[in-house]
Amino acid sequence: MAAPGAAATDLEVVRGKRAALFFAAVAILLGLPLWWKTTETYRAPLPYSQISGLNALQLRLTVPITVVFTRDSVPLDDQEKLPFTVVHERDIPLKYKMKIKCRFQKAYRRALEREEEALSLGSMQEAETVLAEPQKQAEGSLTVYVISENSSLLPQDMMSYIGPERTAVVRGITHREAFNIIGRRVIQVAQAMSLTEAVLAAALADHLPEDKWSSDKRRPLKSSLGYEITFSLLNPDPKSHGVHWDIEGAVRRYVQPFLSALSAAGNFSVDSQILYYAVLGVNPRFDPASSSYYLAAHSLPHVINPVESRLGSSAASLYPVLNFLLYVPELAHSPLYIQDKDGAPVATNAFHSPRWGGIMVYNVDPKAYNASELPVRVEVDMVQVMEVFLAQLRLLFGIAQPQMPLKCLFSGSKSEGLTTWELDQLLWARSVENVATATTTLTSLAQLLGKISNIVIKDDVASEVYRAVAAVQKAAEELASGHLASAFIASQEAVTSSERAFFDPSLLHLLYFPDDQKFAIYIPLFLPMAVPILLSLVKIFLETRKSWKKPQKTD
Repeated sequence: MAAPGAAATDLEVVRGKRAALFFAAVAILLGLPLWWKTTETYRAPLPYSQISGLNALQLRLTVPITVVFTRDSVPLDDQEKLPFTVVHERDIPLKYKMKIKCRFQKAYRRALEREEEALSLGSMQEAETVLAEPQKQAEGSLTVYVISENSSLLPQDMMSYIGPERTAVVRGITHREAFNIIGRRVIQVAQAMSLTEAVLAAALADHLPEDKWSSDKRRPLKSSLGYEITFSLLNPDPKSHGVHWDIEGAVRRYVQPFLSALSAAGNFSVDSQILYYAVLGVNPRFDPASSSYYLAAHSLPHVINPVESRLGSSAASLYPVLNFLLYVPELAHSPLYIQDKDGAPVATNAFHSPRWGGIMVYNVDPKAYNASELPVRVEVDMVQVMEVFLAQLRLLFGIAQPQMPLKCLFSGSKSEGLTTWELDQLLWARSVENVATATTTLTSLAQLLGKISNIVIKDDVASEVYRAVAAVQKAAEELASGHLASAFIASQEAVTSSERAFFDPSLLHLLYFPDDQKFAIYIPLFLPMAVPILLSLVKIFLETRKSWKKPQKTD
C-alpha cells in the first residue's frame, strides 16, 4: 500500500521541480530580455570618428585673384607668356589646434580693350566707374590691374592703389624679373584687402591662449544670425534740459545704409528710447583749472552696470544687443569730459565696451543757459553723434582701420561707411569663427555623451549632429575652393545645428538619475519574485548532486 503513495509523492516532487525550472526559464529567457529592452536608454548612433577628425581639420582659405596686365606694364617677352596661374600659400601662425593656411591663387591674363580704355582715363574714380559697370565680382575675389610704370593714373610717389570695391591697381615694371616683383606687390595688396593674421586672430579670440593676444584683439562681436541695436538718449536732468534728437532721420540717413551693406553678415533690428532721470553710476570729478568735470579712464567700467539696469533691452532678446547711449549731463555736472589713460580729454568724448556698445557724452553749449530760462531747448547734432556711433559700430564688428602697404593710395570707404572688401574680410572671419565654434561644440557634445551612458540620444538630435558635421566639412571645402558666400552660409548652418543638438532638452531627461535610485526602484519589484526562484533552483541543484553521489544497488 505504500508504493502508490510514494509514487504520488515522487510525482509531486517532479512537478515542483519542473514548475520551478519553468518559472526560472521564463524569468531568465523572457523576463530579463524584455525588461532590459524596455528599460534601456535609447541612443541613436553618432559619427564619433568624423567628429574626432574635425579637430585635425586643416582650413585652406583660398583667395582668387585675377591679375590683369595692360600694354607696356611688363616687357613684351613676358606678355607672350600670358595667361598662366601662380599659387602663393602661407601658414597663419596661430596657436590653435586647427591648422589654417592662406592660399592666394593668382590668374594672370592680358587686359581687354574695354579695360585698356578705362585705365587710360584721367583719374582712378573714372576708371573704376567704367570697370565696375559690366561685371559683378564674387565675394572674396579680387582683381588687380597692372598699369604702365610711367602711367599718370597714380601719383608718381605711389606704387599701388586700393579702391572701395574688390579692385586694386599696381605699377608695372620693365625688368627681367617683372613677374616676381609685380607678384610680391600683388600679394601685399591682396593681404591688406583679404586675410591677415590680425583678422583671423580676432575671429578666434575665444579659442586662443590669453597670453597670445591682447584685450584689443577681443573686441569683435561673436557671430550670430541677428543683432539688435538700441539707441538711448539719457536725460538725467529734464528740469534743466529739453533734449530733442532726430533719431529716425539719423538712422535712415547714416545707420541704415551701413547695416544694409552688412546685411550679408546677419539680420539687424534698430530701436530707440529716451530715459529720464537716468544718471551715471560714477560721480564725476571737478577740475578747477578748466572749470569742468571729468570721468577718469579707470572709472569708465563702473559707468555701464547702473545704466544697463535701466535699458531693459537684452533680457528678452534672442540675439546680441548693442547699446549706444547718448548722455546729456545734468546742469550740476556740466560740462563733462572723458579722459584717457594719460589724463588727456578724449577727442570724441565717448568710449565703447567690447561686445556691449558705446557711450557718448553730449555737452550743452554754455551760451544756451544765458539765452533762455530753464529748461533750455537742446537740439542734438546728429551728424556729430552718428560719426562716433558708426565708428564704434565698426570696432564692435571687428572692422578696424585698414593697414595699407607702403606707398599705397587708399580711396577711403564708400558712402555707406564700409568698403566691399572690408565686408569680405568680415565674412572670412565669421566663416572661420563659425567652423571653430561648431567643431568645439560637436567635440564637447561627443565627449559628454561618451562619458555619461544614460543620456538619451534621440533621432532628431542625431540628425542635427550629422547635419552639423556635414556643414563643417562643406564650409571647409568651399573655403578651399574660394567660394566665400557659400562657405559662410554652410558655416552658419554648422553653428546652428551643433548648438541645437547641444542644447536639446531631451539630453537632460536621464542625466540626473543615479544608480542608487535605480536600485531603490527595481529591488522591491524583482526581489520578491527572484528569491523563491533562486531557492528552488538551489534546492534542485543540491538534490540532483546528492542523487549523483548515492551508490546504486547491484545484484
